[in-house]
Amino acid sequence: MRGSRTLTMAVAVVLASALLGGLLGGRVLAGQDRLSQHYEVFTMALAAIETTYVGEVDSERLVYRAIGGMLQTLDPHSSFMDPRSYAQLRERQEGRYFGLGITIRVIDGAITVMNLFEGSPAYRTGLRRGDVIARIAGEDAIGITSDQAVTRLRGPKGSTVVVSIRRRGYDRLIDLEVERDEISIPTVQGAFMVNDTIGYVRLRDFSETSSRELRAALRELDELGMEGLLLDLRDNPGGPLDQAIRVSNEFLPRGDLIVYTRGRIQNADQDYHAREDGDHNDIPLVVLVNRSSASASEIVSGAIQDHDRGLIVGETTFGKALVQSIYRVSQEAGLALTTARYYTPSGRMIQRPWDGTFDEYLTYSMREQKPADHAMSERRLTDGGREVFGGGGIEPDHFMSGPVEGFDPTPFGRLLAARQEFALFAERFSAEGDTRIKDEGRGRQRVSRGFVIGDAMMADFRAQLESRRLTIDEEAFDADETFIRTMMHYEIDLALFSLDEARRNLTANDPQAQYAITLFPEAVRLLNVSRQTGVVAARRD
Repeated sequence: MRGSRTLTMAVAVVLASALLGGLLGGRVLAGQDRLSQHYEVFTMALAAIETTYVGEVDSERLVYRAIGGMLQTLDPHSSFMDPRSYAQLRERQEGRYFGLGITIRVIDGAITVMNLFEGSPAYRTGLRRGDVIARIAGEDAIGITSDQAVTRLRGPKGSTVVVSIRRRGYDRLIDLEVERDEISIPTVQGAFMVNDTIGYVRLRDFSETSSRELRAALRELDELGMEGLLLDLRDNPGGPLDQAIRVSNEFLPRGDLIVYTRGRIQNADQDYHAREDGDHNDIPLVVLVNRSSASASEIVSGAIQDHDRGLIVGETTFGKALVQSIYRVSQEAGLALTTARYYTPSGRMIQRPWDGTFDEYLTYSMREQKPADHAMSERRLTDGGREVFGGGGIEPDHFMSGPVEGFDPTPFGRLLAARQEFALFAERFSAEGDTRIKDEGRGRQRVSRGFVIGDAMMADFRAQLESRRLTIDEEAFDADETFIRTMMHYEIDLALFSLDEARRNLTANDPQAQYAITLFPEAVRLLNVSRQTGVVAARRD
């Protein structure tokens, strides 16, 4: 049982959280007497638990869970973040931290490398996805938590740490000394030319660096002769509002409304316009979205669609149109609170409705999709008079299902992806000419860039599935063959070569992306419509 000091600190956190919406929003909640009564009820309950409960009590944990329960009664996105979650959020928003440049997860008690940031210290030293970190600085890492591992792995810039890894095909642990550095978390994950005239950029997330990353990628594509852009926002969960506005502004002329917000607190009602002529407001544009594109992704795609600036292709987006304000309620914990709703330039409310338990809402991306039916009350018009609807995400101009990297595989194919079978298969390969780790290991196959997934690789993959006791649905396997070969290639490229290489080869077979490329003549016609409506609007002004 903890002392009264802990209780006082915990109650202070609750009080700060309870008053947050009013104090920070400039409005004092009505009925202060009622609030005081509620506060008294909570503190008395907490005091009773601390003084009389039969077991050991962690007051901080009780308070954190109480705040979380309170927020869960509001909407699906308001949430309380404990110190770990809050720190991770800040890292994603800032786009940088100090460490090795890996993401890890505990699998069967082992600290397993799930991803590496290209160019990071871990990447340069030779770590790769699937490696198990068995020792850190000489200490056993098996059985520790991911938080404990992160604490050991991170440190000041320039300091070093020795990690001992266990890798498939190697009999002994591999010792690697890695120098810690500032890690940039890229949100542009792929930028290249898909043909002589069309460029491709994948924006996988939004952080404080996204607009800067996007402009740099577009400048490089301009130098390569880009005349049209395929902007990929699939699986992008969103991020800071200001970055959504800046990314949108890159493709819109000065003065165009990008998004507007409406809420209860002071300054919640805001209209956000393009502040300058975007450097790429005169280029044919096609935007790829899917059921997991949300929030800031929907602001960008909604603004592009409403101004007839480009075509939206893919699936209906998630439908999250709530503005989350992040508040720090203690030194290390934070609160994500819905303070406003946002609307597209035509007045569309993109937020989907939810039920009392949020179950249907939160499982949206798991369900099969088809073009949505909308109420006429949600009908709006684009600048050029095209009909669009709100109330349930951004509906694409051209619908094409493709929940897994642009493919729509059978349930068997989706199972392979969910079980990480393609990533596991990639662990048996090494790159020709890679000398970062000299010992080649047992049974490892070496491949070069431009390799082909041949019949022998397919046979090895089938053998892997059988060894992992997965019954192969022959009819589904044949139906998914292109998907299977493409994902095998993608995961090997990602493990051995580069993100651009992996994404470029994937895009060559991605059904949604290939369909989108055929629509650029229509995107050119739509661009001419947006120019004409812009001229008319300028004359009216």
